[in-house]
This record gives sequence, C-alpha cells and structure tokens, in this order.
Amino acid sequence: MEPRRLHVACIMDGNGRWARRRGLPRTAGHTAGEESLSDVVRAASKREISHLTVFGFSTENWVRPRAEVRHILGLHKKLFGRVKELNENNVRVNWIGRPFDEPGAKTPLYVQRAIRKAIEDTSSNTGLVLTVAFDYGSRAELTRAAQNLVRTGQELTTQNLASHLYDSSLPPVDVLVRTSGESRISNFMLWQIAGAQIYFTERTWPDFDAVELDAAISLVKN
Repeated sequence: MEPRRLHVACIMDGNGRWARRRGLPRTAGHTAGEESLSDVVRAASKREISHLTVFGFSTENWVRPRAEVRHILGLHKKLFGRVKELNENNVRVNWIGRPFDEPGAKTPLYVQRAIRKAIEDTSSNTGLVLTVAFDYGSRAELTRAAQNLVRTGQELTTQNLASHLYDSSLPPVDVLVRTSGESRISNFMLWQIAGAQIYFTERTWPDFDAVELDAAISLVKN
C-alpha cells in the first residue's frame, strides 16, 4: 500500500525570542528562522509529506517596525531565490495571500517578482509542494471567498466557498505546528485546519528541526 501523504502547516513563531535569549537583535532571529525553514523543507521532502504550508508574513505583520519589516521582506526574497536547492530536492513552490492586484494588497514588487519566478522555475517538480503564506490572513481569505460568491450569484455552500479560497487545490491540513510555547492558532488557515491535529512545542522556530517534525507527524501516522 502506498504510504499516506500528509499536509503539514507551520506557524513559525519565536524568532524574536530566540534572538533575545542570545542578546541579539530581532533581525538575527528572523535570519535564523529562514535558515531553519530551509532545513525543515529538506527534511519534509524526505518524509511522507506532500504539502508543507508555512505562515511567512501575515496581514497584521505590516504594523511591525519598518526596519524589521524590510529585513523580513529581504529574507523572503532570499527564500524564494533558493531555486537551485529547491529543484535539487524536487520541491515545487506555491504561494497564498492577498492577490497582488487587489485593493489592500501590500506585497512589494520585488517580492512579487521573486514569488512569480520561484513558482515558474520549480513548476515541473513533482515532490513536496511548499506553500508560503505571505500577506496572508485567514479572515481576509474567507471574506474574499464569500464576496466572490455574492458577486457571482452563487449559492453559499461549503463546496462553493472552498472553491473560492486563495488556492482551492490545497488538501486539508493534517497537522498544524505552532512553535515557541504559544497555544493558539492565530489567523492562519482557519478553514483548512478543520479536523487537523495540533502540535504545540516550546521550541522557538529557529530551533525546530527534523526530530520535532517527526514528532508532529507521528500524531497522524500512528
């Protein structure tokens, strides 16, 4: 029997705490978090995981200090630029968030270009699908889906609403991971995580590793 393929979603929390405990600026924590994500992607691509979705930047994060936001944006450009490594691991890049051309969207042009290029350059890969939620908020996603139903005169049903999410092809989430000791799910994939197992860990995101990933997916593999 073919092994079950899982969808793991991660709320990557604790970069600032990781840095503070080491006497470093918050930006150093975000840099360490980006490196940790690359490690987790490599680990996930070798496991029974078909989809890995990560909360990269929320609709609420724009209120952070400008210098911190600029640093995070630069890291996302770097993340989407790791095409050679992604291709070596047969990883296909995906993105969800407020569409670039819709009112309220704030993704800068240089990040938009990096996202589009990563999606195009990895489109032929057949392994892990890495979805980065950037300028993403689940309430915004659900509100937009409902508005589209009203605008097109469709009946408000579960199936119709699901078909208007940012990416209706994403399977339901099997395991939601939340790092850094926070026991909440924030504004992340509220529709898609219905029925998912939730793995809370005290580790900050820069310290999250393959061992923790195995512990998370063991919730549904057993």
